[in-house]
Amino acid sequence: MRIIGMDIQDFARRELSHEDHGVIEATGNAAAVAEVPSPYVNRIVIANPKQVHLIVHAKVKTDTIDVTALAKLYASGFLPEVWVPDPGTLALRRQVTRRTQLVRQRFAAEEPDPVNPPRPPDPAVSAWEPRRDQRAQMADEANIACG
Repeated sequence: MRIIGMDIQDFARRELSHEDHGVIEATGNAAAVAEVPSPYVNRIVIANPKQVHLIVHAKVKTDTIDVTALAKLYASGFLPEVWVPDPGTLALRRQVTRRTQLVRQRFAAEEPDPVNPPRPPDPAVSAWEPRRDQRAQMADEANIACG
């Protein structure tokens, strides 16, 4: 992953130590971002943005001010955290998601095409006629065999 021209892993390797703690504001990809520097720090916390009112209601919003507010909340123990699944739970979630995708693809393939729907059967041709022909052929074969 890259941060404005910088690789997160290179940054974590060069700048962070196992004594450091990290705080990330929850977004759609916060868990993926947190995985990258986690081997280099003591702990990564994902903050719940809906509960961090200090940042949401700030009159002046800059990255520096937001980071300072998150650091102060974390240091004081008042930072509301988001639950992060352990690797086993994460693997199960990915497996369920993949299975759901496969099931959707399967049923999408089985559904009729709305642009070219299948034609209804021709009422002039009886569904019984092919069976009658088969029965007659079987009877003829039986007569030949017995006969």
